[in-house]
Amino acid sequence: MRELVLGAVAYDPKVVTIWSGFRSWLRARDLPFDFVLHSHYERQTRDLVDGRIDAAWHSPLAWLRTRRLAAAAGSVVRPLVMRDTDRDLTSVVVVRCDSTLRSPADLKGKAVAVGAVDSPQATLIPLRHLADLGLVAGIDFEVRRHDTGVGLHGDHIGGERDAARALMAGAADAACMIDTNHLLFAQEGTLPPGSTRLLTRTPPYDHCLLAAGPSLDTELGERFTELLLAMSYDDPEVRRLLDLEGLTRWVPGRETGFGPLTAAVDATGFYDASGRITADGYRP
Repeated sequence: MRELVLGAVAYDPKVVTIWSGFRSWLRARDLPFDFVLHSHYERQTRDLVDGRIDAAWHSPLAWLRTRRLAAAAGSVVRPLVMRDTDRDLTSVVVVRCDSTLRSPADLKGKAVAVGAVDSPQATLIPLRHLADLGLVAGIDFEVRRHDTGVGLHGDHIGGERDAARALMAGAADAACMIDTNHLLFAQEGTLPPGSTRLLTRTPPYDHCLLAAGPSLDTELGERFTELLLAMSYDDPEVRRLLDLEGLTRWVPGRETGFGPLTAAVDATGFYDASGRITADGYRP
């Protein structure tokens, strides 16, 4: 059985700890596994479709690009697994509790803080949600972007955190973020508990996905998937790694939860139909 090589983006030092641990665990179960790190998702998507890696731990935006690149190249890519915490998430638009804004319509003429240009959760999806409510970014309200970690697709939540700080500092009238980070920012004090309230919430969507590329042997991919799905949170060795990666169990990958992001990508022209980067000024 040949070695399976996975790509992961180094958005944080813990990525090395996580995948080194998974590597040891998988190899101890006779799966020849290794990983390589990428500096950003745009290179990782290309490497997956071109067969330089066999699988990739992808952001939702990277998965959409992978699908488009593969379709254009006549290649086959497929979802393998995702975290149990990747399904049915929402983003929120929040305001300070002392704000006079009571509904999304009140954002007209105001400033909205968002994350990085390529953040699905703190920029693309919530801005598309506001557009669906009749509020066009840059026309009905001003967008104040926080481009930290561009190319990391929002996995580096620094831009999202900066948007929250801008809200609290009065530099913006509202801020966009994923609901789980809204809770996190309250716990860490970036958004003091009770200091914000929700103005609107997006429809649910799915997040990260572990994808197989055209070079992954079917039997090897099935064995890899089987082992990941068998990981138990009751196993102390595995629990430490799962905690770092933010899940309690792996679940089968699905493609049904990417509608909101697809709509946002198409509306903004972030990628074209063939997966070419067309977002204005986007350079990871």
